[in-house]
This record gives sequence, structure tokens and C-alpha cells, in this order.
Amino acid sequence: ETAQRTIRMEIEAVEQLSTRIDEHFVKACELILKCKGRVVVDSYDHAFDRLTQEIIDMLEKGKVLVVWCFDESGSMKDDQKAIRDRLEKVYAELGLNEVASGGNLTTAVTSFGSDFHIHLEEPTDRLDLIQQSIDSITVDATGQEHMTLAIAHSIQHHVDYAKRQRRQMVLILVSDESGNPEDNNRYLEETIYLAEQTGCRIYVLGRESVFGYPYAHIEWEHPQTYVVHQIPVDRGPESAVVEQLQTEGFSRRTDSHPSGFGPYEQSRMAWVTGGMFFMLPSVELDVVGLDKRQYRLEAMTEYMPDLRPRSEVMEEINDSQLRAGLVQLIYEMNPYNEQAAKIIDMRTHFSIKIPEFIQQVRTEQAKIAIYSNYLDRMRNALEEFWYLREKEENPRWQANADLMRAQLLVYRIRLFEYNAYLNAFMNDPKVVPYQKPPDLHLIEWRLIRRQEMISKDITTSEVERAKKLLGEVIEKHPGSPWAARAEKELAGGLGVELQSYYRRVPTGEGNSPLIPVPKL
Repeated sequence: ETAQRTIRMEIEAVEQLSTRIDEHFVKACELILKCKGRVVVDSYDHAFDRLTQEIIDMLEKGKVLVVWCFDESGSMKDDQKAIRDRLEKVYAELGLNEVASGGNLTTAVTSFGSDFHIHLEEPTDRLDLIQQSIDSITVDATGQEHMTLAIAHSIQHHVDYAKRQRRQMVLILVSDESGNPEDNNRYLEETIYLAEQTGCRIYVLGRESVFGYPYAHIEWEHPQTYVVHQIPVDRGPESAVVEQLQTEGFSRRTDSHPSGFGPYEQSRMAWVTGGMFFMLPSVELDVVGLDKRQYRLEAMTEYMPDLRPRSEVMEEINDSQLRAGLVQLIYEMNPYNEQAAKIIDMRTHFSIKIPEFIQQVRTEQAKIAIYSNYLDRMRNALEEFWYLREKEENPRWQANADLMRAQLLVYRIRLFEYNAYLNAFMNDPKVVPYQKPPDLHLIEWRLIRRQEMISKDITTSEVERAKKLLGEVIEKHPGSPWAARAEKELAGGLGVELQSYYRRVPTGEGNSPLIPVPKL
């Protein structure tokens, strides 16, 4: 009996161990599946090393056709040159730095902007022709990137060649943007279906998506007027639908807060077709609000965006009262929604001319009560279904809810501060010089955040609650973009201040036509 009990105990211990191993195995498989399609690299060299190995693995199974598909944006010229120069190394590593013996690997080159272009009549294994074709890519000044259509056209144009020569097909997309949203919504699934049917793997050399937001912004100073423009570029979001508030509280977002992932469309194409999304470091020094933080993979695993078809993601959202409610609040607070913008867009740049400044302040103060009531309505709507937050099992949607709850209160507090500060400024305006050496002129007052608060309408308990909610986001979702957003809200403070803004002004000399603001 003692021996039997011992044996039973050993069997139970083995079964428990086996269960734990199975659980770890399942989690490991889930991690591999989730992370497939996303590779963080620190340079083109790193990306090319991985690409070279991928191509070598395919060459072991047969001949390969690689189609390079380039974005024609002006911001991509340096990237095109970098790739052109590195191709020689890739071909050398593959033993194909000269005319390839046997032609096992051939290459085609296409590009896109508002139109689609093919740069080689026939795929080739000659490195010089490949490099010349990359050099021939021109800059598209329209600001249009019909990305998904270009990928589909690239596959369609070369599929017969690949079939005739029994070649495996690889498409490598090179772009620093996520493509036109309308184009993506319409053609993404058709393009993925075409790639699957033809056996074409899609690899992407791209940039990190902006967290929960469609756009990054590039600063560009007009060489004639010296006005600094913030030009939007499509670079997100990382999810199938927008999951974050699109406003900073007073106006639409202009930050480039990193999401930890590539744009949804590019990540989905790579993941489904068995390719990879290589997330390149941002080299742009003129990106507004650029944040170069990197997230640890372990911290981000459970926050992976859902890369299923957008229709399936939306169906699941609509089946959840919490998720559907959050998406509705995002829509109601969307500054790109014309009706919402009339309420939630507040002036952040003010005239230095006192009569004009006063008129601008009066106009904004008339909107404050409306916006405040609007925020209260949004907060009340969220509280009505907040009990579902504890039932939500997806960490990503938990984080979305937690951050939005904190932000809505923060925005309301800052709005009261906005009103109090503008009143105080009118009564006691700052005294600053109208000019600064060597040639700077006072242009306007610009609203910034600060820690100091002056509003008597805000209670200490409200401020403490706002900070507590932000702290909870950081505590519950450490090392994530949600925590990073909460940290920035705290670091920026709940107060506001007008800051003098100086720049050069035109001298009036010359009558050359004004250079148009570029579209990136």
C-alpha cells in the first residue's frame, strides 16, 4: 500500500509537471505566432542580414524572384540609396555579385506614389541593371502613396514570369509611411489574397507606427517666409481600428509617440504571407514630438495588436459593450470629425496685439462651458459601462480603457486651467522684447503645459484623482505605450502657460513666387 501511494503521488506529480509544460509550450507557441512578422532592427545592415538568410533558405528549395517595391516619397531618397549600395553586399554573400551562374536569383524593381511604375522590363540577375533601376526612381510630389495597390500590381505583373520559371516570389516593400487609408481599407484583403494565391511572401522595411494615431508630423521651415509647417505623413495606427483618443485635450495630436509595432496593414501583410516586418529606427531629426524609446518584447507580448482582417476585428468590437463604447467615445472626441472639432478644438496660438488677443480669448471662453459639459458627458458615458472593465480579458483593451478614463479627467482639469490662465494673462500680460538678436521677431503667444496651477475651480481631490488614475495606468501596464503616455501627461503637468514665440520674418526683398509646401 505504501508503494502504491508513492507511485500514485509520483504519477500525480508527473501529470502536474506535464500540464505546466503544456501550458508553457502553448504560451511559447502563442508568443511565436504573435511576434511573427515583427523584427526590430537597428540598421539596414541588420535587416539585410536577416533578409539574406531568408533568401538563402528559399534558394535551397529552388529558384527565387525578388521584387523590390519602393515608396516614391521625397523622404525615401536616402533609404533608396542605402539599399542600392547594400545590394552588392547581399549579392556577394549569395555568391551572385557578378552575372549569376544559373540565374537562381533574379530581381525586379517597382515603385509607387500616386501612380505605379515598373523599372525593369524583365527581372534580371545583373547587379548593375538593378542598381540603375533604383537610381531611376523619381520623387512623387503629390503626397499620395497607393501602397496596397502597388503591391498587388507588382505581384500581378511578375506572376507569369515566376510561374514560367518555377520561381518562388518574394516582395520587399520599402516605405516610411503606412499608405493612403482609403486605399488600404479598400484593397488590403484583396492584395493579401493575391499574395497567398501566388505564394508570394511580403517583407517590409518600414518605420514604427505612431501609437493609436494615423499620422506623424514632419517640421519643415519655408525657405522664403520662415514659417515652420507641420506636415502630416501617414504612419499608423498599429491596430485595425483607432483605439486611442485623437486629441491632446485642446487640439488634434501632433506627437509621434511610438507604438512598438509597425502599421497594421504592413504588419498584417507580412504576418499572413509568411514574411516579416523589419522595424527600422527613425532617422528623421525633424519629426514633431519624436520619442525614441524602445519597448521590451516581453512587456509588449500581451499588448500585440490584433492582425486579423479589419472586418473580424470590428465584429468582435461590436459584440463587446466595453470596446464598442470606447470606440464610440474616440469618435465623439475626434478632432477630424467636423462636428466634434467645433466643440473640442481650442485655440493654442494667440495674437501679440492686445485688442486681437482679447477678442480671441473671449471667443475661446465662450466655448469652454460647452466643451466642459461635453467632457463631462463623455466621462459619464464611460462610467456607465466601466463595470465591464473588470470582465475584459484582453490586456490591450484594458489599457485602452484605463488611459482614456485618466485622460478625460486630465483634459477637463486643464480646460479650467486654460480659462483661469487666460483671464490672469489679460489682467497681467507678460512683458517680453519684440525682437531678439540677431534677427528674431515676436510672432505670437503659444500655449504650453506646466506643473503650476492657478485655477480656483479645481479641487485638490480632482487633481489627486487625475494623478492617481495616471499612476494606475503606469502601474498596471508597465513598460507599455499606455504607461509612457501616462508618464508624459504627468511630466507635462496639469497647468498651462503662454510662451512667446520668435522667428525670422521676410525682408520684403525679391518677388520670386512662393515655393509650395511639400506633401510627404
